[in-house]
Amino acid sequence: MLGYIIRRSLYMIPVVIAISIISFIIIQLPPGDFLTSYISQLSQSGQAIDQAEIAALRARYGLDQPLYKQYITWVSGVLKGDFGYSFSWKRPVADLIWERLALTVVVSGVTMLFTWIVSFPIGVYSATHKYSVVDYILTFVGFIGLATPTFLLALVLMWIAYSQFGMSVGGLFSPEFVDAPWSLAKVVDMLKHLWLPVIVVGLAGTASFIRTLRANLLDELNRPYVVTARAKGLSEGKLLFKYPVRIAMIPFIATVGWSLPGLISGEGVAAIVLNIPTTGPLLLNALLQQDMYLAGAFIMLLSLLTVIGTLISDILLAWIDPRIRYE
Repeated sequence: MLGYIIRRSLYMIPVVIAISIISFIIIQLPPGDFLTSYISQLSQSGQAIDQAEIAALRARYGLDQPLYKQYITWVSGVLKGDFGYSFSWKRPVADLIWERLALTVVVSGVTMLFTWIVSFPIGVYSATHKYSVVDYILTFVGFIGLATPTFLLALVLMWIAYSQFGMSVGGLFSPEFVDAPWSLAKVVDMLKHLWLPVIVVGLAGTASFIRTLRANLLDELNRPYVVTARAKGLSEGKLLFKYPVRIAMIPFIATVGWSLPGLISGEGVAAIVLNIPTTGPLLLNALLQQDMYLAGAFIMLLSLLTVIGTLISDILLAWIDPRIRYE
């Protein structure tokens, strides 16, 4: 296992390099660049365009250089901790990312815990009481959760909270705490607003996990080893959680590779609707405005977390399922 982990860690280096090259090329594929979009905005607003200023900006940001030189400059800076300069925000990319990263991790982390805590017991109960009234109700609710778009659910819950309870639930803070320094009162205010994005983002994932766990557990409960263990007098609780549930949890473990980048990217559409200052809307804005350094830093970060998450998933799968051997 140790040798496998070392080999996989070494394989990650060329994979991340290849992903960074492809990502940088994709960002550059649309015609023009940030300055082209900037000039177009000035023209639409009727403002005068100073060609000398445009040329100076193009030279300053290296946009007049070949694509491979821009990539080398960017990667060289990343290795030194400098992710470049955001054209649209006129600030260093590192400051923008770290500024929103904490809130994104809090929202996504609580959502992931909510998804696991809710879906696991419901999925187990639904599988062990199949075709019961409760199972049908949970199945119906699960399908509703899978079919409802996150932005629509966000709008409905915001309307209910405002019309029925008089609560303004947009954003993560009340107006008086938006620009206030961090304090215990601001943390409490954030917790009061946190329930809505957690429910909105977590509902679809919860419904999906319930259906997956139920299907896998039903398949495992009919295996010969379960029938044999039950015939030998093993208690139902010990039989259920020591063997079938352990195997049925494999899809949960396998999704760690997707969960880590999800902690950073968040649910972009829901974040925009709910006006949450996370990194998802920032990434979308960077892609729309061709802010190549900001978009490239996000894609690099998400790609690295995906590769790391996949490695963690493989290690956990080998630990939880003795049938998996990497030697």
